[in-house]
Amino acid sequence: MPVNEIFGIIAISIMVISYALENKSTVFIASFAFGCALAAYYAYMIESYPFMVAESIWSIIALWRWMSTRNKPAIPDDSDQG
Repeated sequence: MPVNEIFGIIAISIMVISYALENKSTVFIASFAFGCALAAYYAYMIESYPFMVAESIWSIIALWRWMSTRNKPAIPDDSDQG
């Protein structure tokens, strides 16, 4: 498997896992932004420019969201209640 495909798999995995865990901590919002940035770079490497633009926008949105929520407590998870 080519290195750029492994890079892409790692980037998308970071995005999906971080998105699923966003309610647990603001750290996952930041890691989602990082994953989107990695995915944008992957799109650049494979010359998929529409995907690069979309992932760049998602990265900026997630970074902005992290900056606006990082000092707020995490949303309580409903599954923690008995």
